[in-house]
Amino acid sequence: MNGDVLVFLKTYVIVCDMPELPEVETIRRGLANKILDKPIVGVVVRTKSLVKSDFKFFKKNLQHNKFTDIKRLGKLLIWRLSRGEHYLLVHLKMTGQLIYVLGDSIIAGGHNLPNLGKLPNKYSHIIIKFADGSRLFFNDLRQFGYFKLHPKKYHQQIAGQFGIEPLTPDFTLINFTKALAKRRISIKAVLLNQKLIAGLGNIYVDEICFRSQVRPTRIVASLKAAEIKRLYLACLYIIKKAIKHRGTTFSDYLDTDGRVGNYEKYLKVYGRAGEMCSRCHRASIKKIKLAGRGTHYCPNCQF
Repeated sequence: MNGDVLVFLKTYVIVCDMPELPEVETIRRGLANKILDKPIVGVVVRTKSLVKSDFKFFKKNLQHNKFTDIKRLGKLLIWRLSRGEHYLLVHLKMTGQLIYVLGDSIIAGGHNLPNLGKLPNKYSHIIIKFADGSRLFFNDLRQFGYFKLHPKKYHQQIAGQFGIEPLTPDFTLINFTKALAKRRISIKAVLLNQKLIAGLGNIYVDEICFRSQVRPTRIVASLKAAEIKRLYLACLYIIKKAIKHRGTTFSDYLDTDGRVGNYEKYLKVYGRAGEMCSRCHRASIKKIKLAGRGTHYCPNCQF
């Protein structure tokens, strides 16, 4: 693109269900390209309960500050500030959304987004205003998400709350096997446990189990070494592919580069209850409740 011409497209990144590692990583990358090193000129908090820090301290430390980097641990976003001794932690939880607006340009990510309409709306609980006129909205329907200032000196305390994460150096077959450690609960429950495996959620755990041909109801202690290895390799494959396609969305919207971000067409079991299995063509995808979540699998080719 000609450096003298800046074109803003009205674009959206929309994801479904609770945001998981690929969705949060997509949000992180999108926002990092837009908000870093922009002076913060205003902080509006319309729902104080979503700020898990002293309210006055929170506003004072963000006002006239800048974000210099955005990292991610599992589903948690960690925002580095140019001054002060704290990071800003942002967690979307079940229904949180981050929506960046500059003129007609919109970057939106998080829980499945309805028609955004006019912003702010009744779900806009925190608004950060930047010097160039852009704004960042934190919307949350059920108000489970949060913003929190956390001392930098306790960074390891944050990291210690999370298990190994796919696509990081610590995510080795040896460490993955140790995390499972013959636990006497379902493999789905283990893969959803953020203290053991970070970043995985309902959608991708179902897809990982399908790819590895392991039924999500299997007790971990019953798994053979070959099955654990298949699960490990499936974690790497599914998460890498989901990030490449910018997470799972159920609408054909464009991302900030004008590309469709839609992993839905690659899903094999999630959201496909009653459909014929695309692998064995002998059984319909079954949906049950497991580990508190709707769970999808093929009763014929997952064992």
